[in-house]
Amino acid sequence: MTAAAAETRSESPDETPAGSRGEGRPRRGGRWIEHWDPEDEGFWRETGERVARRNLVFSVLSEHIGFSIWSLWSVMVLFMGPEYGIDPASKFFLVAMPTVVGAVLRVPYTFAVARFGGRNWTVISAAMLLVPTAAAAVVMEPGTSYTTFMLVAALAGVGGGNFASSMTNINSFYPLRKKGWALGMNAGGGNIGVPVIQLLGLLVIGTAGAAHPRIVLAVYVPLIVVAAVCAALFMDNLAPVTNDTGAALDAAREPHTWVMSLLYIGTFGSFIGYSFAFGLVLQNQFARTPLQAASLTFIGPLLGSLIRPVGGRLADRFGGARITLGNFGAMGLATGVVIYASAERSLPVFLVGFIALFVLTGLGNGSTYKMIPGIFQAQALRRGLAGEEAAAYGRRLSGAAMGLIGAVGALGGLAINLAFRQSFLVAGSGTPAFVSFLGCYVVCGAVTWTVYLRPAARARRTAEAAEAEPADEGRRPVYAEV
Repeated sequence: MTAAAAETRSESPDETPAGSRGEGRPRRGGRWIEHWDPEDEGFWRETGERVARRNLVFSVLSEHIGFSIWSLWSVMVLFMGPEYGIDPASKFFLVAMPTVVGAVLRVPYTFAVARFGGRNWTVISAAMLLVPTAAAAVVMEPGTSYTTFMLVAALAGVGGGNFASSMTNINSFYPLRKKGWALGMNAGGGNIGVPVIQLLGLLVIGTAGAAHPRIVLAVYVPLIVVAAVCAALFMDNLAPVTNDTGAALDAAREPHTWVMSLLYIGTFGSFIGYSFAFGLVLQNQFARTPLQAASLTFIGPLLGSLIRPVGGRLADRFGGARITLGNFGAMGLATGVVIYASAERSLPVFLVGFIALFVLTGLGNGSTYKMIPGIFQAQALRRGLAGEEAAAYGRRLSGAAMGLIGAVGALGGLAINLAFRQSFLVAGSGTPAFVSFLGCYVVCGAVTWTVYLRPAARARRTAEAAEAEPADEGRRPVYAEV
């Protein structure tokens, strides 16, 4: 197969032989790549890298807008003054609604990539963001019932689903040795959607005032359209990527899937939970006005998003488990600073500790997601597979596991908002919530070391790596350290 064949696409069902997708049925049209083998270095150098990079760029754009809409209500609550009649505890519950819906949607969104094609589903999922945006524009005014706000906030969960389909799609485009960087770039570019919409909220509150939340929504409608159109024009579907119910079941039975879900709760769950709650914590614990809160809330999510690719890059070089363990240790220290500042009501110290937490959640996001394909590659070696056969097994299981891990990890954001809600109801501050988060990070660090870094586990992985052999000349061993 020549490198040029990678970009062979069928524009109508008649141009593609039946069964070319491996599903025994003809193509239904669209931009389809019939052959994709990123582990082949010649293929990757001549064609694959260029095509993968183009898809990555427009995947990031769509996911970026998705994250902005997912975190929309963390901004809308800053516009809700006393005239809305919603107390602080209810606001925490309101911003938690998109989190839980987005977490649940991540599972079907993962499988949508294979069902519809990565490019096709990106177009659909981007266009769907118009629904929660338009609905928010209709209801965002005093006098609207709290139930209505809850229902409309739940619609924003579709933005959270975008992450799962985007990561699954990009995971298929890149070779194992590049996945840490690629997945980090994809997720980091998406995560930046959180601080961007918060910055826009700050701009609107600082100029037009807190009575004009619809300006934020008006800005995002054309951006959503641009994301959908760009996906349609510049992205591709991968024919070799097919839905495999057996892979999903195998991933669900695999203990590592649930171990990584726990670690992802500690990293990404913290990131998204803190992103949604930061402004409310500043308002309720430190008596900041909406404008003062908005002027600070974007900093942590921005830095956490920017550093995520660094976490992936470090994991590529030093091993995801090592970076993840060190990261959880640092998160524990930063949480200790936040607990002290929260108890002492010291805003400067609180900001230092909390922003450090954001940075570390971003770093951990990149390192934990890098671990997933490496873990399933090691599983392939344990089964006696090697070369392309091992690579195919790893892609199959890691792609299915990513949807489950992403969904469970996102639920950590719900837990954080509910913990803050209960903490402020009972103690009038976020200190008890931060103490519980510290306990979570200690558990996550202990699990990382026990499962992936203790001497017995490392010796087993070393033996498995020694058994891996390249399938042919010009193809690297597909094993990468967890």
